[in-house]
Amino acid sequence: MRESKKVFIGGTGKSGIAAAKMVLAMGGEALIYNSNEDIDQNAVLRQFKDTDKVELVKGELRPVHLRGVHLAVLSPGIPLSADFINVIDRAKIPIIGELELAYQASKGKLAAITGTNGKTTTTALVGEILKKQYKDVHVAGNIGNPFSAEALATSDDSATVVEVSSFMLETINDFRPHVSAILNITPDHLDRHLTMANYIRCKEAVTMNQTEEDFVILNHADSILRDFAASSELKAKVVWFSSKDKPDGDAFWLDGDDIMYREAGIEKKLINVHELNLLGTHNYENVMAAAAVAVKMGVAVDKIIEALKEFRAVEHRIEFVRERCKVKYYNDSKGTNPDAAIQALKAMPGPTILIAGGYDKHSEYDDWVKLFNGKVKKLVLMGQTRDKIDECCKKYGFNDVISVEDMSEAVKTCASYAEEGDYVLLSPACASWGMFANYEERGRIFKECVMEL
Repeated sequence: MRESKKVFIGGTGKSGIAAAKMVLAMGGEALIYNSNEDIDQNAVLRQFKDTDKVELVKGELRPVHLRGVHLAVLSPGIPLSADFINVIDRAKIPIIGELELAYQASKGKLAAITGTNGKTTTTALVGEILKKQYKDVHVAGNIGNPFSAEALATSDDSATVVEVSSFMLETINDFRPHVSAILNITPDHLDRHLTMANYIRCKEAVTMNQTEEDFVILNHADSILRDFAASSELKAKVVWFSSKDKPDGDAFWLDGDDIMYREAGIEKKLINVHELNLLGTHNYENVMAAAAVAVKMGVAVDKIIEALKEFRAVEHRIEFVRERCKVKYYNDSKGTNPDAAIQALKAMPGPTILIAGGYDKHSEYDDWVKLFNGKVKKLVLMGQTRDKIDECCKKYGFNDVISVEDMSEAVKTCASYAEEGDYVLLSPACASWGMFANYEERGRIFKECVMEL
């Protein structure tokens, strides 16, 4: 990037700040924008050096602000429907996302993981496997560390795995991973994408620039992904994984308690699920997907097995917190949609007292609630969606519902009803916004409340 180039950065969160720092490191100038007039300007700017060529614009974006700007980079949280986008369009400034910016500067082998659920666990697991084979490994993206914070540190010898969301994939141009994975597709983020068709298109875009030289890992149990594999749009070679059947071709599948795989027509056992430190069939799917990605990234199978045996659940995803009075507490704050919450509930081995509710992403809760009878002893609800979820429970004859105002009350309520052998699970089926800054804060507060019992 030439020194004279000025880049507009939409957003002042992690991704926006990381993108701005990357632009500066490449010799450019950064114009950071936030539509919130009340944002603390000093708090944003003190993340940079005094000598950095960076400025902040807040509130209404006007054409005069864009003088000298040659490129606009959007943080994933900003939709293309945002009002200020019209100002950028009228100025004829090209728009890309933070993911695309980072990709264009990155080097080495790249894997990208997407899907509605399981992305974080699978990405973290792939990262640990890659470390067994490569000296220089980068784990980035939606997992919490923006790709733009890592891109300039990559080299031709690097191996990088990036967790990518549907938001991030809306604004790619040339993004092309050597290995991609779509773990599953179920309804989510319809408040932003509006229709399932739009959401599906964004997820499948991870393969948009892949060729016959690349690979895509797909869930054979997902009918949407089976249809996608049969379409003319997909160019990459498909590797299947499945917990429900035995796919043809190169594949990983569950045979009883054994994870099996086939490569070049030869079938072998990978690992027994009892050798893993993860709960639930959905996690066995994550393991299969991660192993498939790792194989196509050139990792030896014995090193994959070694990493699988060592790996433990990531924070906030069916994370064991403590056992108190012979009651076990689990934090699944990352369960931000009904399908993720279904998987967490299925993973609980006994009677469960469930904490749920939060921000309304226009999700439907029927399939989740149908599992409650005989499994959930009490449902403790909070947040914006509690009345909507309560109504859904009544529709299916589940009436053991308690409403609370905050996490502290929720945890104390659960403890008061829990008996020996029970499980207390935070798995909200909703986003955290409104009550918490993010799912990490929600999970952290839950754990603090549990430890204070």
